[in-house]
Amino acid sequence: MTAVRRMATAAILVALTAVSAPPAFAAAPAEAPAATDAPFLTTIHQANLAEIAAGEDAGKNARAACVKSVGARIVRDHRKLDAGVIALAGKLGVTLPAGLSEAQQEDLAAIQAKAGTHAYDTSWLADQATSHIAALALIDTEVKTGGNAEVRAAAAAARPVVATHLTLIRACEAEIDPS
Repeated sequence: MTAVRRMATAAILVALTAVSAPPAFAAAPAEAPAATDAPFLTTIHQANLAEIAAGEDAGKNARAACVKSVGARIVRDHRKLDAGVIALAGKLGVTLPAGLSEAQQEDLAAIQAKAGTHAYDTSWLADQATSHIAALALIDTEVKTGGNAEVRAAAAAARPVVATHLTLIRACEAEIDPS
């Protein structure tokens, strides 16, 4: 995703207060969702879908082994997080989108256009760093100000996963471009 588009997306996401939830949160008693919870779950679900698509694409098109490895980890973890989001949204009566937004599709296509090149790897990593930084900000906002206790708890549980992804992304960036 381009930096400008990521910043715009991040601003929207902050306004919507998005989070992902592990499946364990789906079993707690339902609490009525606050006004921000439905947009939050919708947005984070779409973000999870984008991360999964990007990770799968890295497995096919990246040159660097660390990019492929980080992509596989992101796919695994975001599938798990999204399963929790889907369960929590269902429990709270929140309808989720079926796929990526048009902007997410365009951003992925822009990175895919560089497939098999070093530019793909660096673009993919930069995009992932930006999206994970934005996700951490959203999670922190939800933990502090979210309206629904289940969603806040899910955000707190998702934070270490997203933080680990950012650490892996940064390490891979240093590995492929040590300057």
